[in-house]
Amino acid sequence: MELKDYQQQVIQDLSAYLDEVENTNNISQAFSNFWENKGFPINSLENDHLQPYDNSITGVPRVTVKVPTAGGKTFIACNALKPIFERYPPEKPQVCVWFVPSDTILKQTYKNLKNPEHPYRQKIDSHFGNAVEVYDKEALLFGQGFNPTQVKEQLSIFVLSVQSFVETVRQGKPRAYRENENLAEFASHFKSLKSNLESVDDSALIQVIAYLNPVIIIDESHNFEADLRVDMLNNINPSFIFDLTATPRQKSNIISFVDAHKLKKNNMVKLPVIVYNHQDTNEVINSAIQMQKTLESKAKEQQAKGGKYIRPIVLFQAQPKTSDDNITFEKIKENLIDIGIPESHISIKTANKDEIKNEDLMSPECEVRYIITVNALKEGWDCPFAYVLASLANKTSSVDVEQILGRVLRLPYVKKHDDELLNYSYVFTSSNDFLGTLEKIVEGLNKSGFSAKNVRTIQKEFQEQEPTKQNTPLLGGLFGGDTPPSGEIQQASNEGDIQIDTGQVKQFSNSPEHKKKFEDIINLSKETGAEYEKQAAELEKEDNPIPTILRDQVPTFPIKEVFKDEAEKVKLPSFHIKSTPSLIEEETLVPLTKGLLLKGFELDKQDST
Repeated sequence: MELKDYQQQVIQDLSAYLDEVENTNNISQAFSNFWENKGFPINSLENDHLQPYDNSITGVPRVTVKVPTAGGKTFIACNALKPIFERYPPEKPQVCVWFVPSDTILKQTYKNLKNPEHPYRQKIDSHFGNAVEVYDKEALLFGQGFNPTQVKEQLSIFVLSVQSFVETVRQGKPRAYRENENLAEFASHFKSLKSNLESVDDSALIQVIAYLNPVIIIDESHNFEADLRVDMLNNINPSFIFDLTATPRQKSNIISFVDAHKLKKNNMVKLPVIVYNHQDTNEVINSAIQMQKTLESKAKEQQAKGGKYIRPIVLFQAQPKTSDDNITFEKIKENLIDIGIPESHISIKTANKDEIKNEDLMSPECEVRYIITVNALKEGWDCPFAYVLASLANKTSSVDVEQILGRVLRLPYVKKHDDELLNYSYVFTSSNDFLGTLEKIVEGLNKSGFSAKNVRTIQKEFQEQEPTKQNTPLLGGLFGGDTPPSGEIQQASNEGDIQIDTGQVKQFSNSPEHKKKFEDIINLSKETGAEYEKQAAELEKEDNPIPTILRDQVPTFPIKEVFKDEAEKVKLPSFHIKSTPSLIEEETLVPLTKGLLLKGFELDKQDST
């Protein structure tokens, strides 16, 4: 597994900053020099993203790279260790504390870095001669393969949750702060490197980490900003801090920006996000089911021609009245089964119920095609087969899609697929406030490091229909039982209820009108997707070194069309020498060529030995 071009650029930016730190021995000046070398005098820019260096962790270089969701932040971090540690003296222990924001990501990261067959570990091994050991908190606390001798001879990576070191929990004496006889040997070896933390035993894990003066990697740092307090980071005594995030916090010292179109070019993401607003929840469900079937049919055709296996998945986002409203999820599942979806194709994933916990969603043996959730599928849950996000909020409810929108953005197998519909992601909603819904979608994209430029709406104008009054009890019509006549739209007793008429959804699937409407969705998706692809290609063709997010802040002057062809021939830097003046021509500058380098060179007079 090798770095993509934009990932390589991030590593080059990191190396360039490290070079400036070495040259100036001043981390703030190095940051200014780094950006001035790129043509950005940060002291004169009025910008939310670039400001003078924030030295809140005094004397410790702390820099951030902005990489959108699905951009490969973890792999970038794996490749960042080499240029960082190359600049350290050979006698210094090579120790990295790798902080992650959640237990899910912790387990995932530890498993991948520990596995010698995983591309992450293979890359690190290749950079450090296979002298690498990865530890979790339990291994460190019990000193399992963790002692001063080993630490001096290898790269040691500690994959940890930041909560273990947050100062506010010290009242309960977390194990990382307690005396630990398993680590007592470290005090005699490294105590001179750092004075003891006050009121902490010499053998406590946090004290040992402080002795080792580690490099800190903060993965998805936007997810635990509140926990990353200055005093906590100072307690760990870092020598360098490297943040990777899709949405940098205020005062981040950003050294590299990755644009969304770079991810699109490298087939990392399903863009654009195509948004379609329906009349009601029943239409949302019908379109989601039809889209799943259409995409799966396209995927099977592609696989028959030698392509890879894809089973597109729909995320149904419910809006329950309470966080543990399991009745809502179960009833939605019953509704989907009543519509005709096999039970084995449907799973529930919420904070209290996880039916996909032991499922390998990428396996051909897995049957799951529909997942009912709220916001449980956040960072750490990645399944590139997720293509459609369908909001089941009714027309008057707030649509809360921003929390999980990033879960449908990864492109399967990092490969552009033959059928263009398999290269996009889809959001289906039914909302009276469609502009408000779009704002939520854009907010979700912003949280994932993207922007409104990556959304395409294909909303059509519909006439509002007067709902038919119902005498049927709400739960009967809503979740089965005494289902009202098909075609009648139920009224929820309050805006928190989800309106589903299974009879009507069944009718939609056979209705010529709704078949035509879905065909329109497909055709419009293709048209808007093609338009987006064209714009992305033009943006890539520009080869503009200025990150998109900064372009409004930097004055640029376009070349007139009449001069463009000539300007494209110019290569920089360009070297010239002075010509010899004559009676006819004055001294001038002429382009340097290889032939001019031979002037005064006589081969027969050179020493042949």
